[in-house]
Amino acid sequence: MSVQQNIISIRKHIPARVQLVCVSKFHPDEELLEAYNAGERVFGESKVQEMCGKQQRLPKDIYWHFIGHLQTNKIKQIVPFVDLIHGVDSFKLLVEINKQAEKQNRKVNCLLQVYIASEATKFGFSPDELKSLLATAEWQELKNINIAGLMGMATFTDDKNQIRSEFKSLKMLFDELKNIYFADNASFKEISMGMSDDYQIAIEEGSTMVRVGSSIFGVRNY
Repeated sequence: MSVQQNIISIRKHIPARVQLVCVSKFHPDEELLEAYNAGERVFGESKVQEMCGKQQRLPKDIYWHFIGHLQTNKIKQIVPFVDLIHGVDSFKLLVEINKQAEKQNRKVNCLLQVYIASEATKFGFSPDELKSLLATAEWQELKNINIAGLMGMATFTDDKNQIRSEFKSLKMLFDELKNIYFADNASFKEISMGMSDDYQIAIEEGSTMVRVGSSIFGVRNY
């Protein structure tokens, strides 16, 4: 099927409350434009250089989400235009994003990445680390970032019960943090969880944002 047909098929399973992020990393501009012409405006990239190039070449009403593991020395390249950074996994990263955003006179939206999987390859705060961070006042001094919610990646497994349990744990953590630290902050509202293989389970468990790549664009050309 074409990119457009894939999007039509996927859209049937995604309620209006859930944002579809088209994960376009490693795919050429032509394929992104197919998705764009099908009505999509939110694209996710995981390599800074690739995202910067696409942002310069492609339509300016695209919202660019950075979904990869972000190095502090690369932040300044994406801060001028990035709409949302999904994988913030350290206070050091938050500080540097804030510093670069201040230079650009911008407020950058960030999601705090939580380690919910049983795989050593995944990044993120443990729930206890995140609670410890938020219990301090330090993060509240960062005026040029907006903590918009949480992000998590489930274990790569065929065990749907395990995947569901991991997503459920992220939703429970989100609710807990919302009540304690963000009760008066309407912008803390996103739970980015779910990819091509598991986004329907993620939506059932409360995801507000799914990151779908191969189901839209096919297998990536590395």
